Amino acid sequence: MKKMLKISLLAFLVLGLLVGCSNTSNDEVKEEAKSCDFTVGLVTDLGGVDDKSFNQSAWEGVLRYAEENGLTVDSKNADGVACYSYLQSSSEADYVPNLSAMADNDVDLVMAIGYLFQEAIEEVAPKYPNTKFLFVDSVADYDNVASAVYAAEEGSFLTGVAAALQAKAEGSDKVGFIGGMEGELIGAFQAGFEQGVWAVDPEMTIYVDYAASFVDDAVGQTLAAKQYGAGATVIYQAAGAAGNGVIKEAKERSNDGVWAIGVDKDQYSEGLLDDGSSIILTSMIKRVDESTYQVINQVKDGTFAGGVLTFNLSNNGTGAELTEGRNLSAEDIAIILEFAEKIVNGEITVSPVPVIPNGQSGTK
Repeated sequence: MKKMLKISLLAFLVLGLLVGCSNTSNDEVKEEAKSCDFTVGLVTDLGGVDDKSFNQSAWEGVLRYAEENGLTVDSKNADGVACYSYLQSSSEADYVPNLSAMADNDVDLVMAIGYLFQEAIEEVAPKYPNTKFLFVDSVADYDNVASAVYAAEEGSFLTGVAAALQAKAEGSDKVGFIGGMEGELIGAFQAGFEQGVWAVDPEMTIYVDYAASFVDDAVGQTLAAKQYGAGATVIYQAAGAAGNGVIKEAKERSNDGVWAIGVDKDQYSEGLLDDGSSIILTSMIKRVDESTYQVINQVKDGTFAGGVLTFNLSNNGTGAELTEGRNLSAEDIAIILEFAEKIVNGEITVSPVPVIPNGQSGTK
């Protein structure tokens, strides 16, 4: 079982790394990509499509589908509508106009990326009953909306185990968590991380701070400097683009033996140093790309039925990046996989409710 889990997790990671990469030249693809049967439009939240995290992962699922079907940015349907496209939101005021613009352009599947779209999707979806929507990270109860939700606490538990093992190996008893916006969704990341850390050592101290933003990387870096300065050896960030500031601070302190943990997608390359090593210990993989890819194929196959789609550790919807030969030792990977097996088998139930309040620290 451990071997199967490990192979499955790594296989999905390889797929993610291949998205958008092809040996075929653009000119060769253009000759094949004449048109498409349906169109996809993605609307990002405030982080943008290249946030190196949540939105980017969602877009990579679209690119994966496009590449498999020989589509390029120049591909259009018979009516001249782009086969796949995105609109970036600069503020929450853009959500309704951006979703509406996609629907008004007769896009067949419109994607709202992030729970912050809750009010917007509830306003727009009923107005366009013939348009199909994917709502990522929350639930909207409409026949034309598929809602993708994730057991982020399960993947985060595994990163907590990794953080605690690494800290103890370096003689430390302190780790940290930095979130974006407070609430149930990011709270689940914190909760899983806390439980994973304390499963290894209930006496370990965890610092908790929130940036009150998914885009302000300067705040993320300031909070990281505070936690590293207080003795945290490893910091897990679940803060979107604001988390990039955590990674930046870890890179600047690389000589101090500190680490950062990525989120949503494999962020190993974001932590690369001049010597080719990375300060990313591991990443919590939240398969937003898999959910966008799956729902696109549901539309393509005529099986789209709306409703709630749950992604968790048992169906590889969440997990941890466990590539051997990086920063996690083989022994630590084996321990993490043992915990993963227990979660999948129901021996461990991970709560999505955090314990430590924002701006505080604590032990179990």
